[in-house]
Formats: sequence, C-alpha cells, structure tokens
Amino acid sequence: MQKCIFLDRDGVLNEDRPDYVYKIEDYIIPDGVVDGLNLLKNAGYLLIVITNQAGIAKGLYTQEDVLNCHHFLQSQCGGVIDDIYFCKHHPKYSSESLLRKPDSLMLEKAIAKYNIDITNSYMIGDAERDVKAGKKAGVRTIHINTGKESTDLADFRFGSLLEASRFITGHLA
Repeated sequence: MQKCIFLDRDGVLNEDRPDYVYKIEDYIIPDGVVDGLNLLKNAGYLLIVITNQAGIAKGLYTQEDVLNCHHFLQSQCGGVIDDIYFCKHHPKYSSESLLRKPDSLMLEKAIAKYNIDITNSYMIGDAERDVKAGKKAGVRTIHINTGKESTDLADFRFGSLLEASRFITGHLA
C-alpha cells in the first residue's frame, strides 16, 4: 500500500482569487510550494490534487483550462504530482455530485486506483470542505490557514504547504 498526500488546489498550490484561476497568467504559485511538494515526494508520498472546479459548470472555463493550469504547475515543480481529480459539477448550475467536496468520492476513487494506505495519508486544504472530504475518506487532515476560512475540524493546522510538509516529513525548521 502507498501513502499519499491529497492536495486542494486553489489556496494551497496556487493563490486563490475570487474570480477563479483558470489562466496560466493568473496561476501564481506561493513561495515554498515547490519545496514542500518535493519534500513530500522525496519522503515517498504519492501527490494527488483533489479540486472542485465549479467554473466549468458555470461556463466560465473548460476542463482543458484546468488541465493547462495543472501542466503549468507540473512544469514548475518538476512533474512530482502523480494525478489530478477535479469535480466540474455545481448543484446550482449542472448537477449534484458525490465528487464535489465536502463529499469524498474523488479521494475514494484515488484510494482504490492507487491502493492507498489511508492510515498514512493526509488531505491538505484551505477550506472546511477539504477537511470534511478528508475525514469522510478516513485520512488525517491539515488545514492551511490562508485567512480565507478557519475550521476546528482539522487534525493539524499550518500557515503554508511548506510548514505542513516539514511537519509530515519530520523536517521541522
């Protein structure tokens, strides 16, 4: 079985924006993200992005735009991310979906596909819905405090992905 880090995208891997991030020129990777991803990868974790992308259902951008941003991130971090799962649904614009966080179907699909050991895996996100999805899937949870949203549900809290990565890997600064 493999250990895994599930990563929310907006607010964790890139700076979040109120009007959606779907263009490469708007995809800003915060300091420390690349180092954090590499720490986790070098410690033997699978890295899987789990992201709601309601802008697709709203007609604001396409699946291709999401994948273009993902390929840009991969180019910046040396291709260390193993997979991306995204939910293109929104209940007010397309349909209800168990893929959409706070539900956990995206995580569950990855757990089955990659034979993931949930007892040695984490979900890292900046919103309560990320933490709830991780809890439903049975993994430990980390909340990244970006100032956008707080939650008391997470197992651990940090100010950045790099801080969380150092904690997980034991490379405390």
